[in-house]
Amino acid sequence: PGFPPARHHRSPKAPAAQNGDVTPGANSFTEAQARSWLEESGYTDVSGLAQSEDGIWRGHARRNGATVAVAVDYKGTISTE
Repeated sequence: PGFPPARHHRSPKAPAAQNGDVTPGANSFTEAQARSWLEESGYTDVSGLAQSEDGIWRGHARRNGATVAVAVDYKGTISTE
């Protein structure tokens, strides 16, 4: 709720990011918001989300049939690892 439509690796406030281009910083997303953001971006079965000391939400999710490590930074940029 409240998030603009998103595409894979697209931040609502920044141009498309490449894999690994998440930026550390103070993150105001809650776990539920980070999960919703991933789901709205096409990820399913989001699990294990935890916010690291650098402010980045990290966990696992499925996309295109594969389980991948995901990260969401304070700008909403999504990266797969």
